[in-house]
Amino acid sequence: MPGGMRVAAGEYGYTPRYFADMAGADAVDVLQADSTRCGGPTGFALAASVALTAGVPCSAHTAPALHGVLGAALEGVANVEYFHDHARIEELFFDGLPALSDGVLVPDPDRPGNGLELKEKQAEPYLTEQWRTD
Repeated sequence: MPGGMRVAAGEYGYTPRYFADMAGADAVDVLQADSTRCGGPTGFALAASVALTAGVPCSAHTAPALHGVLGAALEGVANVEYFHDHARIEELFFDGLPALSDGVLVPDPDRPGNGLELKEKQAEPYLTEQWRTD
């Protein structure tokens, strides 16, 4: 590997079979999954399980508010890809984001569920007609 870099891929995977095929082919050093694409928290947990079974770390693809909580709950999740634009958007629309402390996302264990609470007033201008209740 050039410069000792690990190859991470899989962020566009949708099914456990996809992740198993990547891991089984020794195609990656880090299996990357995105819960917004692979079936939500359950799909992400399945991808993380595939990575753990294959003996490679799992990395979460973006969405730090969502993946910080999942990564804290699942064995073998090594990191969350943290893009500032995602964090900025999440801060605009949600309370209860995991705190970023010395490069570590730390969810608040006292908040229910995934810890996030929608800031309804901030989100309201972006609702489509389909979601409007007025």
